[in-house]
Amino acid sequence: MAERAHTYLGLDIGTSSVKALLVDADQKVVAEASPSLSVSRPHPLWSEQDPEDWVSGVEAGVAAIRSQAPEAFARLAGIGLSGQMHGATLLDAADKPLRPAILWNDGRSFAECAELKRRVPEVEQITGNLVMPGFTAPKMLWVAAHEPEIARATKRVLLPKDYVRLRLSGEAVSEMSDAAATSWLDVGKRRWDERLLEATGLTLAAMPRLVEGSEVSAHLSPAVAAAWGLEGRAIPIAGGGGDNAASAIGVGATEAGEGFVSLGTSGVIFSVTDRYVSLPERTLHAFCHALPNRWHGMAVMLSAASSLSWIAGILGRENEVGALVASAQSFARSKAAIAAAPVFLPYLSGERTPHNDAEATGMFAGLRASHGADALVFAVMEGVAFSFADGVDVLDAAGARPVRPLLVGGGARSDFWGQMIADVTGLTIDVAQGAEAGAALGAARLGMLAAGAGTVEAICTRPPVQKSFAPNADGAALHAPRLKRYRALYPAEKAAR
Repeated sequence: MAERAHTYLGLDIGTSSVKALLVDADQKVVAEASPSLSVSRPHPLWSEQDPEDWVSGVEAGVAAIRSQAPEAFARLAGIGLSGQMHGATLLDAADKPLRPAILWNDGRSFAECAELKRRVPEVEQITGNLVMPGFTAPKMLWVAAHEPEIARATKRVLLPKDYVRLRLSGEAVSEMSDAAATSWLDVGKRRWDERLLEATGLTLAAMPRLVEGSEVSAHLSPAVAAAWGLEGRAIPIAGGGGDNAASAIGVGATEAGEGFVSLGTSGVIFSVTDRYVSLPERTLHAFCHALPNRWHGMAVMLSAASSLSWIAGILGRENEVGALVASAQSFARSKAAIAAAPVFLPYLSGERTPHNDAEATGMFAGLRASHGADALVFAVMEGVAFSFADGVDVLDAAGARPVRPLLVGGGARSDFWGQMIADVTGLTIDVAQGAEAGAALGAARLGMLAAGAGTVEAICTRPPVQKSFAPNADGAALHAPRLKRYRALYPAEKAAR
């Protein structure tokens, strides 16, 4: 079989869907499918999924791809996995799930975060991160306190994509980028920390072995290979990556300083480093990258483009977001209008970086009777840009400032917003064609690396840049006093609670 004819499968185990993507050796999309998933919320703060649904989603996705491109699928040479991070999948001695998986957006384990820090006071130094309810380790403490019979029966804990790997290969394996977000990994040393495991009632025996994301983790089992029409073939499965690390691989962010600004429902600034950096006291996420000897810093803002959707809904114009943005752009042509505009805090669902405050609230300050919808929409877009400025400030302080990050996510369609973010953050931001393929493409690329299809430099290329937003000195000067006011509002409001 000629190597050029090989194909590679990326599987991204998301929260709302499983994305399956088949690419050829030139990374052209051959076929794709996105079977949907549902989330169960049986109690306030709870968020769970049945692990079997992930496996069913993968089977449905692969079946769809096989029907779309049977000949191309028959040339499969490598698989990569990506997935939602932090989820706790608790298995018994027979590797059967003991309960629904507790997901990344489950908030029940606040008390257990404090308890883990009490048991291991240096947890933040070891893991490089604050312990948060979304992370995996406090979930295990919650289960021990509230479902002790399940805790006693737990013999293995896997992250979502790694449970899928177990079902595809029979092997319990994880990789560094996903493992870094559990509160069990020594992120600097890239190994499980036995003190943290012991503090949550576990030992190394309960943990999957660790590989790098670009390494072979396992092979498709003979039974699955036969079911997929690949009988007798040993198809390597890459270590893969957590969804953000895999997304970075998908847009070619592999070297120090490379990264992306994601202007989606939430906001993310992702910056690759060639050394371990951390700043947990300012809520920087410090994780391993999906490549050897690489880490990344990540600032997370909880309400980015969702803030714009919110104000559009409040104005009764949820289907006219483009027109509202155009009105804000017209509003911003007047320097006097900007100077007198309200200032908006986009903390509609609390905030992560830099405050780590679930109780933080959104706010308009400086409202006047003369302000109309255009002023409000401008203020919301500017407030989100200010939130990104806080994230860049944290990355800068940690020594992880990104250089020419790519702008991705739905908000990337607005040149006005892109320029505003550049002005406010001081970053030159690139926009690239095809930068939306996301984690499934990154997973496929990791599958290519594991299969020996080429080097990181050859496979993990950056998509061609279409346009760039460089900071404009006049724009920066207009926003600077308003950013100063923005940063004064949160501590003042917090003090008044």
